[in-house]
Amino acid sequence: MSHGTIDAYAVFLHPLLPRIMDKMNLSIALAAVLATVVSLATSLPQPALGYLADRFGRRAFLAAGPIVAGVFLSLIGAAPTFWILLVLLTLGGIGSAGFHPPGASLVARAADGRGSGLRLSIFSFGGAAGFSIGPIIAVALVGARGLEGLWVAMIPGIVLGAVLWLVMGGQPAARARSKPPSPIEVLRLLRGPLGLVFGISAVGAFAQRTFLTFVPIIANEAGVSEARGAAMLSIYLGAQAFGTLTSGFLTDRLNRQHILIVASALAVPVHILAVVLAPASSLAIVAAICAGFLNMALLPPVVVMAQEMVPAGTATSSGLVMGFAWAMGTMLLPLSGLLADSFGSVVVAGWSMPVLVFATLFALHPALKPYRYAQD
Repeated sequence: MSHGTIDAYAVFLHPLLPRIMDKMNLSIALAAVLATVVSLATSLPQPALGYLADRFGRRAFLAAGPIVAGVFLSLIGAAPTFWILLVLLTLGGIGSAGFHPPGASLVARAADGRGSGLRLSIFSFGGAAGFSIGPIIAVALVGARGLEGLWVAMIPGIVLGAVLWLVMGGQPAARARSKPPSPIEVLRLLRGPLGLVFGISAVGAFAQRTFLTFVPIIANEAGVSEARGAAMLSIYLGAQAFGTLTSGFLTDRLNRQHILIVASALAVPVHILAVVLAPASSLAIVAAICAGFLNMALLPPVVVMAQEMVPAGTATSSGLVMGFAWAMGTMLLPLSGLLADSFGSVVVAGWSMPVLVFATLFALHPALKPYRYAQD
């Protein structure tokens, strides 16, 4: 529930982009900047925050995450200017970033061997479910109360943070083990197999961020209602929830390298179709379901393999392949937005999706062979 709540806040911005663009008179390029900022803020600090959680304990990070994310991301509708909106997105994103590495480390426990994929998939399922309902919640609240009324959404986050603080009270303030590797030390490992799973995660993140950013804009340009545009995001993100659950189950039983190869290769055509077909049409919905499922199927094997590669710093490595990789996958969004102002959002989104081929190439590398199967 906690992962679902915090990830629901993280996608409040995307379905509201057309409304915010009208309110602030923003171009697609500036709208892409907003999407980039919230993605970077939720992703980029994760390795550093994961290291702090490895070093000093998880309690404060797990409890503060929903509170900080809930408060600031629920205030985006009330932002009077573009720059204040950027600040709110940044602060709220950092709250989300603090939650994910210790949460993934606590749940997956890769050192325990077989079963870590399923445990992580359940954790990821909660987040993907939150992603799927977040757009609907945001649109429903704004439809009923206006942009300024979105602030009421912060209440569950505050309550959840307080509950997590109490529940985690039995956890030690610091980890009773050797000092974990620093983020810099983990970054050096990117020259090996860790860099391959990092690349797979980054490419998958780029495809997801492109879909989330451009689909509401494409739908709005086609005259599709705000609610139907948000529904497309929820369909994609809901399918991601089942993708991660299925993949986590398979991660403990099948060749992980094969899972990554098949999922990334099949994700290419369905992501292209999901953005170029008529918005909210039956075929576009089917494509979005397949695209979301395959995109998030990459996550469980990537995170579990990363934790096995850095067993002394599981929160740090999780933050690297989830957060830092997602941040790198978001970097090109402003350029995509700028190109969309000139060539059209459908064209740019469609031509962006074949980048998923690189994930397939990374997955084929022989350096991943030692991590193909779950530890016994």
